[in-house]
Amino acid sequence: MVPEEPAARILMVEDDAVIREATQLTLERHGYDVTTAEDGLEAIESFEKIHPDAVMLDIMLPGLDGISVCRRIRETSLVPIVMVSARGDALDVVLGLEAGADDYVTKPFDTQVLVARLRAVMRRAISDPERPAPSAGASVESFGDLELDREALEVRRGGSTVQLTPTELKLLIEFANNPGVVLSRSTLLQRVWDYEWGGDGRLVDVHLQRLRTKIGADRIETVRGFGYKLRA
Repeated sequence: MVPEEPAARILMVEDDAVIREATQLTLERHGYDVTTAEDGLEAIESFEKIHPDAVMLDIMLPGLDGISVCRRIRETSLVPIVMVSARGDALDVVLGLEAGADDYVTKPFDTQVLVARLRAVMRRAISDPERPAPSAGASVESFGDLELDREALEVRRGGSTVQLTPTELKLLIEFANNPGVVLSRSTLLQRVWDYEWGGDGRLVDVHLQRLRTKIGADRIETVRGFGYKLRA
């Protein structure tokens, strides 16, 4: 008899007891092992203790806020992070994404949407990003001083390893799969974030900004009114 795989561990950080308890029950019904935290400091302690597979992190927290927690986690881990914003405030969302979050939802949120977002960010973290099979000896591609090793899922710039989050890596691979081809925001949202419906273009913009900072600002070109493309 094949043993069942352990349930994915979710760290949910939420200071509102009603939302926390209701969301925990929903996630557990979907098969997740959920640990909760009420504030930022407890979140850091819980994260270091359980090493979750994904983090659901509220922005507005007592003490250490969600943005700071996200930055602390990103100092040591590439774990998928979904930020939760109470107001849907544009600045909160952008700050959360710039701090290293992979996606976000706004309150009040549909629990089915939340589950879908968590599943999507975890798929990006554990799956080998879809790509054309490389020919023998061609798993490493070069774009100027940038190297993409598809087998090792590593990126190097000038010989030094570049640390990318799973979302940033999948974004780069999508461009590498289509060199010189202009990709629109909607196309990237569908292929990278697994959105089957309209999504927020800020996800693309902020992650592209972070990616450009790491691999070189001129590596990905903006084609105004159409989208972005990887320069050969």
